[in-house]
Amino acid sequence: MPSEKALAEKKAIVESLSKKMSNSAAGVLVDYKGITVADDTKLRKELREAGVEYMVVKNTLLKFAAEANGYGEMSPHLNGTSAIAFSEADPVVAAKILTKYADASKGKFTVKAGFVDGGFIDAKKVAELGKLPSKEQLLSQLLSVLNGNLRGLACALNEIAEKKGGSAETAEAVEPAAE
Repeated sequence: MPSEKALAEKKAIVESLSKKMSNSAAGVLVDYKGITVADDTKLRKELREAGVEYMVVKNTLLKFAAEANGYGEMSPHLNGTSAIAFSEADPVVAAKILTKYADASKGKFTVKAGFVDGGFIDAKKVAELGKLPSKEQLLSQLLSVLNGNLRGLACALNEIAEKKGGSAETAEAVEPAAE
């Protein structure tokens, strides 16, 4: 039977994990067995630079936190060595970094499961999420599409002005008559 102090510490850890889960846009659960200390340090540095919090956790404590947040489906994946990565802002970045690392490790490091925007996802969905472009890339693509539409509109207006016998500069210079 654990002492009162040990029990209080475990409850505090579960509360902290539960709070991190509820404040995160996404989380990825991994099995880190078989990686070297140097690789782990490199991975942690990359995650930290991307704004992702990564920690090794006890399965039973994570199970209580997961169930408190409605991620009971995560329980079957809580065996062996487990670490979890929390991303508060970008739901893609943790999955992107960890799936890339898992692919490169050739089975030593595996993605178990995850969650995104309040819903549980399995390892296959985490891999799909990891293949999505980053938020910055998506915004860049959106701006490119919008810019292309505006350029097309400007060209169309210029051609209309030229067909009516003037240039675009002439069409812009003509102001409506004041009443």
